[in-house]
Amino acid sequence: MIKSSHKGIAGNLLFAFNIFIVILLLAGNHLVIPRWLQPVGRLHPLILHFPIVILMIAMLLEFFRFRSAFIAEKFYQEFTTTLLLAGAIFSAITAIMGLFLSRESGYDGSDIQWHKWFGVSIVFISTFIYWLRTNTWYNSVMARSGSVIIVLFLLLAGHYGANITHGDNFVLAPVMQNTRPLVPIDQALVYRDLVQPIFENKCMGCHNPDKLKGGLMLVDEKSILKGGKTGKLFVPGQPQISLLLQRIHLPEEEKKHMPPSGKTQLTPAEMNVLYLWIKENADFKKKVTDLPADDSLRIIASLFLKPAETPEEHYDFAAADEKVVKKLNNNYCGVYPLAEGSPALAVDVYNKSAYSPKILEGLNEIKKQVVSLDLHKLPVKDAELKTIAKFENLRTLDLNFTDITGNSLKDLASLKYLRSLSLAGTKLNPQALSQLHSFKNLKELSIWNTGLTTAEVQSLKSANKNITIIEGFKDDGKPMKLIPPQIKNTAFVFTKPIPLLMGHPIKGVNMRYTTDGTDPDSIKSPLYQPGVLISANTTVKAKAYKAGWYGSDIVSYTFYKNTFKPDSIALLTQVSELYQADGAKTLIDGELGGMNFGNNKWLAAQADIGVVLFFKDPVKPRILTLDCLKVPGAQIFLPTEIQVWGGKDQQHLKLISVLRPSGPKKDDPPLIIGLNCKLNETNPINCIKIVASPIKKLPKWHSAKGKPSWVFMDEVFVN
Repeated sequence: MIKSSHKGIAGNLLFAFNIFIVILLLAGNHLVIPRWLQPVGRLHPLILHFPIVILMIAMLLEFFRFRSAFIAEKFYQEFTTTLLLAGAIFSAITAIMGLFLSRESGYDGSDIQWHKWFGVSIVFISTFIYWLRTNTWYNSVMARSGSVIIVLFLLLAGHYGANITHGDNFVLAPVMQNTRPLVPIDQALVYRDLVQPIFENKCMGCHNPDKLKGGLMLVDEKSILKGGKTGKLFVPGQPQISLLLQRIHLPEEEKKHMPPSGKTQLTPAEMNVLYLWIKENADFKKKVTDLPADDSLRIIASLFLKPAETPEEHYDFAAADEKVVKKLNNNYCGVYPLAEGSPALAVDVYNKSAYSPKILEGLNEIKKQVVSLDLHKLPVKDAELKTIAKFENLRTLDLNFTDITGNSLKDLASLKYLRSLSLAGTKLNPQALSQLHSFKNLKELSIWNTGLTTAEVQSLKSANKNITIIEGFKDDGKPMKLIPPQIKNTAFVFTKPIPLLMGHPIKGVNMRYTTDGTDPDSIKSPLYQPGVLISANTTVKAKAYKAGWYGSDIVSYTFYKNTFKPDSIALLTQVSELYQADGAKTLIDGELGGMNFGNNKWLAAQADIGVVLFFKDPVKPRILTLDCLKVPGAQIFLPTEIQVWGGKDQQHLKLISVLRPSGPKKDDPPLIIGLNCKLNETNPINCIKIVASPIKKLPKWHSAKGKPSWVFMDEVFVN
């Protein structure tokens, strides 16, 4: 019998809604929603929050309904009943809208099914509780159980609803360790480790098996190449006509812009990754290291990937006395740490005319610390191997183009850590190499240009299968390209003049270099000889030449002089959380950042970067150099302006220099450059303030047009 009261009408309406939901469920895939009814279904996300709140409050009240303090309270009981009825009715309306919406294309998969069944279950259970709660047998246990079930189902329905709207595991993602570990660049694939994470984080919330917006799914290569209702997602090699790039570059307020407004947008670096990937034919299997070293995509990859993994070696010996190391450095011998903070030392003896066996004996004070010894192109005899054998921790030994015959190789067998031995260019006695079986840990042996026959080399390989034999190349009569000269300096920031250390593994090579910014040639450019000193900010370009060979590529290294190191430094502005390295100290630690701007050695921002340097004792600098980075593809450009202020303290500063580097150009290559600011101040100063400003709006030809550029800096030098 239908009641005439408002509550009765609402109760009958709730019953009718339940029956309608059952009909919709039974109809299943046979149900076709007419177009005029589809807008009702699309109100589902708008309405669903209302019944959630009402039911949450109603279930809280129902949970405590039978407590002695409330059971006799008529208002409490009636208010709970009203809330429960309202919550159940609005839940039913929301469920009906959701069932309408689920019949549209693009809503498939397990998340949709779980969301649907938890949703309708909430309607059915809340309806049963409303009908049964007035019976005398309905007790506290049933009230509490029903309340817990309703709240639990609300949470689960919300969880799966969030997955549909925002992507897989949206609710729990922040507290779960499900982030991708950074992949070393030498192990990374372009698609798997650069492109796919962008799709997963920014696109798959709407383009997954459970929610096929536009008929597009981005879960694997096959579905990506298939595209969606509007056609192919991209045309390999033609980014200018690729739908994907058109959509992500539309203004955010445009309806077809992707990701939709309100969702997390792609960063400029991510947009460039997609652009460059498509431009390079959208290969799904290519390795990052297959790209050329100067390729824009490979450079940008350093943002998302770890540097190549190299096993870190630990040494069980103490560092040598710094005074001893300093004493041993001279015009025929260089002694330097193998790495920053490492006790291991590398020794390079390079002056042939000054060499004698006593030089090796003079290294006795650091014999425990020497792990690398380079004696190539020196008149080293077999007798000196006994002295070399005293360097008990030696790992690498270069005896290329020496007078070694190999007859005394057994003297080196006691070096239990020796892994690499180079004997190229020597006149080896083939019988002497039979002693190699006593080298337990040797992994690499270079024997090219030693006069050994093919049969002798093959016999050597067969007898020493655990050693990699480097035998050079077979001359087919065609010229080969030389490898570039090797700069052996370990430090590129200095206060006092330092020697330029340059070498090449091939005998008879001429190494030409320049320091004026021009490219070296084989005739006019100076020929490198030991003894060249670097005394100022200098960019050294070098190239190797030899008759019968093609000249090498040019290598370039920049040395920075730093006469006045500040006693302290402080940032005046915030930098990006992504590029804050060690804070202000990053600018005076003497460590150059390199082209890998994701290595935590750069400070960067898309706004002005201000920094102040303090000197306890007054200084009279003439030039300030700011080391900056330019990678156009990653939106990184030189500052549009650098201001330098100086004075006795921070409250009494005046402008002493303004530098405005040339503006960006479309085809600018990536580079690191020291920007020199000439200081117009003759009086001593104790404080220097630097302000570097980015480009406010990038030009139209850039993919991030209209947005500010990034400013990257890693060192400040004052001279």
